[in-house]
Amino acid sequence: MLQEKLYTFLHKLGDYSKILLVLMVIFFSISLYRNYSKVKSSSERIEAARERVEQLKRENDTLKQDLKEKESEEFIEKELRDKLNLAKEGEIIVVLPDEEILRKLAPEREDEEEYLPDPNWKKWLKIFI
Repeated sequence: MLQEKLYTFLHKLGDYSKILLVLMVIFFSISLYRNYSKVKSSSERIEAARERVEQLKRENDTLKQDLKEKESEEFIEKELRDKLNLAKEGEIIVVLPDEEILRKLAPEREDEEEYLPDPNWKKWLKIFI
């Protein structure tokens, strides 16, 4: 009798073990998919961060070169001349007004007209007719 009870218990347990095995496979499949999604999104974030680092390195190189140019003697001299209107000893600075003011101040010449010579076909036509 004990053997029969044990046999029926193991038989029922066998039916439940199949269901339990299917549930465990489903659970582990879902867990595996979630982990794969996390790894994939992490690798995408890492790649985006690498691209950002490369962009910042290029920008840093550009800024270093720009700083190097601005620290040069030629640039400093040009800025002193252009923005502060300074000159070397013996040089004369001529400051002109804006282009619009110059046009207003300049005398108009009436005899200047845009003149284009006649094209060749008109010249031939005048000769023969």
